[in-house]
Amino acid sequence: MHSKVFTCKAILFDLDGTLIDSIASVDRAWSKWMLKNGLEPALNLPLIHGRRSIDSVRALTPYLNIEEEDAWLRNTETHDTEGVIALEGALQFLALLPTHSWSIVTSGTSEVAKARMKAAGIVAPQAVYGEDVLHGKPAPDPYLLAANRMAIDPSDCLVFEDTAAGVRSGHAAGMKVVAVTMGQVRPDILFADAVISTYKNALLECNESGLIVTI
Repeated sequence: MHSKVFTCKAILFDLDGTLIDSIASVDRAWSKWMLKNGLEPALNLPLIHGRRSIDSVRALTPYLNIEEEDAWLRNTETHDTEGVIALEGALQFLALLPTHSWSIVTSGTSEVAKARMKAAGIVAPQAVYGEDVLHGKPAPDPYLLAANRMAIDPSDCLVFEDTAAGVRSGHAAGMKVVAVTMGQVRPDILFADAVISTYKNALLECNESGLIVTI
């Protein structure tokens, strides 16, 4: 198989499922919320990943008070970080990046994302959170905002993602996207520009002109 080489000036990382394993925490909180509102978790959990919580709440229960329900979820997720850890190789990969050259771009709200990053040992130089944009993933807004804040052209940014909504968001922003599967069979994200099962499959080089990522 031929290697794929990406040149960029910045790498933008999704958080949950891309840099950290938080699936147990996410599923616990959302299962509680779904059960208290008469929804079947087994049917509805697959629908929420990669999107802002408020967008998922609005889609699943438009008849409820969206802000109140979203606040309940945010509070629950913020205070439940049990089992949240960095994915294999993620911290080592981040440590190779100059601080000015990367950012977190998550659908999670700031309080939830910060709690999970702390639990996983990730210190991000900058981040775009779910509440920072009017339209969340799969819209391009989160990634375009990150590029704007870093004063880098979107075409010079490389995205790492783990959901279809995230891959679409990166593509819509005019960026190349690497999908992270962590060894899972994920046909839903194979339309990304490259796929890695672990960060050990991504070789990073830094030079004066930017970053080179070989997959």
